[in-house]
Amino acid sequence: MKKSLDHLPLPKQSELRYVVDVIRTSFDEAISTRRAERLKNGKILKIVLYGSYARGDWVHDPVGRYFSDFDLLVIVDHEDLTDGEFWFDANNRTMPGEGEIRTPVSIIVHTLDDVNEQLDRGRYFFADILRDGVVLYDTPGAKLHKPATIKAKAALAEAEGFFSKWMHSSKEFQAGAVFYAQRDNNSLAAFSLHQASEHLYHCILLVVTLYSGKAHNLAFLRKKAEAINARLAEAWPRETKFERRCFELLREAYVKARYSEHYRITDEELVWLTERVEVLRSLAITVCEERLRELREEAGRDSD
Repeated sequence: MKKSLDHLPLPKQSELRYVVDVIRTSFDEAISTRRAERLKNGKILKIVLYGSYARGDWVHDPVGRYFSDFDLLVIVDHEDLTDGEFWFDANNRTMPGEGEIRTPVSIIVHTLDDVNEQLDRGRYFFADILRDGVVLYDTPGAKLHKPATIKAKAALAEAEGFFSKWMHSSKEFQAGAVFYAQRDNNSLAAFSLHQASEHLYHCILLVVTLYSGKAHNLAFLRKKAEAINARLAEAWPRETKFERRCFELLREAYVKARYSEHYRITDEELVWLTERVEVLRSLAITVCEERLRELREEAGRDSD
């Protein structure tokens, strides 16, 4: 991995260094009150920039309302430290605003053992990070393995399994949304549409990269998937307030549709979301089937 940020404009370099400081400070505060040794003595071993800002092909498009994230892999020394409770403040404090941070920040957290296991299995996602990533923070002795080369036949078998599993579950949630809408339970219909969308995004990420993190935030998943294939943006028009409000209602449905008595979604909004989830499904099938065809061709060449 690289260690230099010289390919980035100076303001972006400064912003990234500030983000790293915020993450480290937030983490130290999160573990400071813990009693268990593995928690209070927990360590961040590495922080790695990956994705478009690491490669140099980031997008900053105010007109189209698309801005690439600072994608950051944080590597810690214990599995318990990957729990979201230790990163809640870090995520909040790195949200873009009027201060030092203007770029969206996306944080994923894994242990060193987990990352090395993924590299040993030849996972594309982690191999790409090792190839393109930039180390922003490091500790002595935290070594990453050389990625293995996964055979196309093995990758195909995994990807086909992911496609079958997640497409089926997403379809079941779509059917659930119809069921609840017919019973005039718009909140549970919205939650079911959220789950259908979440499962479609996980399907795309798993089929294409063989990796998808533990995420329920649709805005996060949407951005990760659209970074893989820009056509997926067609699922969610963002030109009008109505379109943006509908997606926000869908995003919020994971928690609020189940637990908040103040969550409201109209029939019109629900119908629009139902239509857009079906569009997302169609796009997801196209993207996944293209990837499966590529893997089948690679597997065929390997067997020749």
